[in-house]
Amino acid sequence: MNPTSDAPLPASDGARGPRLRWGCGTDRGLRREMNEDSFIAAEPVFAVADGMGGHEAGEVASSICVRTLAELPQVKTGSRDATAGLVQDYLLIADEGIRQATDSRAGTTLSGVIVVEQPDGPYWLVLNIGDSRTYRYSHGGLTQVSVDHSEVQELVAAGQITEAEAAVHPRRHVVTRALGTGDESEADYWLMPLEDGDRMLVCSDGLNGELSDERIAGILGSEPDPQAAVDELIQAALRSGGRDNVTAIVVDARTAVGDTPV
Repeated sequence: MNPTSDAPLPASDGARGPRLRWGCGTDRGLRREMNEDSFIAAEPVFAVADGMGGHEAGEVASSICVRTLAELPQVKTGSRDATAGLVQDYLLIADEGIRQATDSRAGTTLSGVIVVEQPDGPYWLVLNIGDSRTYRYSHGGLTQVSVDHSEVQELVAAGQITEAEAAVHPRRHVVTRALGTGDESEADYWLMPLEDGDRMLVCSDGLNGELSDERIAGILGSEPDPQAAVDELIQAALRSGGRDNVTAIVVDARTAVGDTPV
């Protein structure tokens, strides 16, 4: 699921609502022996899973997760009628598969976005479990849509530490919810209207752990090609230290008929 640098940029045909273009990529990073991230970028599903467990178990967990998502009927047909309930059913299948394959010794985070069509127009269905993230870049501004399931996020929400303190907190990588770990495995979901010109970023914490929101926004705002934006984001994370696996998906949407894709 990792495209080569010269692969043609995927795009939808635009016949059924918004026209999408996307780029995706992953890198082991500079300090990890292996890449435990996995991703799926198959319209209408775009998601990143960050495995936890080490000794290849994390890679197994994240792979099971994205392979299960790939079995969604919408991935097979390209239809845009997924629901949170349906997705959660598949996440429960993934959760059970990870537990069986790893004896509950490993888990994975998951964050992503699915394009859905409602009677009143297209929407982004955002899902999240753990501390991988989904962002929306729109009208020149970057907004984090997903909310981390992590110890430091709970401290931030309680007003005990600031966002700046959370970024360097020694327990910033401790997640409170994941698939396959035997703990709570239900994802959070958000349904947001899809707007013309939206750019969605889905990433593992190896990206946002190295780059500030300002740096991420700067790259998303300056590089119009989604694959080039992904490549630059990953390279920037590596230049900043590359202490973890780094995975990113950028999805651009156009709704106006006849517009040139982003």
